[in-house]
Amino acid sequence: MPLIPEEPQIHESAQGPRATPASGRTAPTPRPVPGPRPAAPPRPGRPGPLRPTPPVQRTPREVAKPGPSGPAVSVAAAAAPQIQLIPATVESALDAAEEAVDLLLESGRAPGEVLVITTGAQHPWADHELSFGEAAYWAQHDAGDDVFYTDAAVASRAATRPVVVVAVNGGADTVAATALPLALSRAGALLIVCGDPQRINSVLGAGV
Repeated sequence: MPLIPEEPQIHESAQGPRATPASGRTAPTPRPVPGPRPAAPPRPGRPGPLRPTPPVQRTPREVAKPGPSGPAVSVAAAAAPQIQLIPATVESALDAAEEAVDLLLESGRAPGEVLVITTGAQHPWADHELSFGEAAYWAQHDAGDDVFYTDAAVASRAATRPVVVVAVNGGADTVAATALPLALSRAGALLIVCGDPQRINSVLGAGV
């Protein structure tokens, strides 16, 4: 079996210096074998391709169910105010109303949140303020900075306040019958009625 001759490994040291050709031309310098090209660096000012940001996972919203076309009524607006009855005689009803106002203010109610209505004699504060004229009197009501006292005959002019206190301190039953429903419509959160429970119940036609 014929043997394949191995290619001789010639080293530079074994060869010695090369002879210069007779023509006088120097031997060309051998070119280096090109290796793999390095990756070109990205040009300044031009960022490489960016991977797109994955979309944000959004929680699906609830599909709103169609409701009535009319205006929405809040639960707070639909809730009726609380009614509290403080037993008192005709003579002590105004004092009971004053004590109720003091307790309201001590519990944190602002003075401008309270309206007091009398069915008989007016509160001394109302008498005093009306002495300066009705314009000045109602201007204090519109300012809403203090407790406002008014008579049942003109209470319909008063605006709604969170708390209304009614002192049934006299007047005909027809006055109380008009004043109590009016006071209820002006009370945003609480209606306090000071007077004789039997009279109040008979006027309203039901227990308070």
